[in-house]
Amino acid sequence: MNTSDTSPESITVESNTSEVGTVPTEPNASIQEYYKLQKELYVITLAITGIMLTFVWVFYPLNIALNYLIGAATSVVYLRMLTKDVERIGREKGYLSKIRLAMFVGLIILATQLNSLKILPIFLGFLTYKAALIIYILRTSLLPNS
Repeated sequence: MNTSDTSPESITVESNTSEVGTVPTEPNASIQEYYKLQKELYVITLAITGIMLTFVWVFYPLNIALNYLIGAATSVVYLRMLTKDVERIGREKGYLSKIRLAMFVGLIILATQLNSLKILPIFLGFLTYKAALIIYILRTSLLPNS
């Protein structure tokens, strides 16, 4: 038996390749593309939130604008939870969690119980992430090379 085969370098390499569940140092191209999509959706959602908040603030009272902001913030949190669930689908479980929906339902119930919160601006603020998805789909459909 050759003594160079038992060198620390060869043992380290062998032990690293035999471990189950190791994560590669470089993510593959599809994961990188998913992270790029995720970042783009966040940016579009935040841009729409800023634009719509400005318009609502100009044309409606401050209370309505803040209600829209509450809905839009919930939308960003919902989108974040959704992207984390989608990322975990292949690795840990085969279904999406229902906690996201419970968060939205809880917000709407809270809005119905408190007189200072308005349901419609909160709901429309929550739909901001949907507008971001529509914009992304239209952009990729109409301009596929960009």
